[in-house]
Amino acid sequence: MSAISRAQRAYAPGAGAIRTPRSVEFEVIARITHRLKQAIQSDNRRLLIDVLHENRQLWTTLATDVASSNNELPQDLRARIFYLAEFTNQHTSKVLRKEATAVPLLEINAAILGGLKSQGVAA
Repeated sequence: MSAISRAQRAYAPGAGAIRTPRSVEFEVIARITHRLKQAIQSDNRRLLIDVLHENRQLWTTLATDVASSNNELPQDLRARIFYLAEFTNQHTSKVLRKEATAVPLLEINAAILGGLKSQGVAA
């Protein structure tokens, strides 16, 4: 490969799109939501437990983020996200004890994805 070819390759526009924090967030929530849906549909308890753990970690991260004084979302939205994180945590415990279904958790994630998509955030 010649020096000119290497230079052209080095300064060529990037092949991938620029990813924003919100688009990464959308991608993570979409992946977990898809896996949650698969676990519910397949009735695979082991997969469900794994995905519930992942979903709980996601919502803990979201709650930590919206609780930060550096978060720039409107206060009302931050409070609603924090409430959803608390609900998700409590409901997950019920699902793990076989006292409830995981469908509400799937619906919450889908609603968040819909909100992000309506803002043009979809990856």
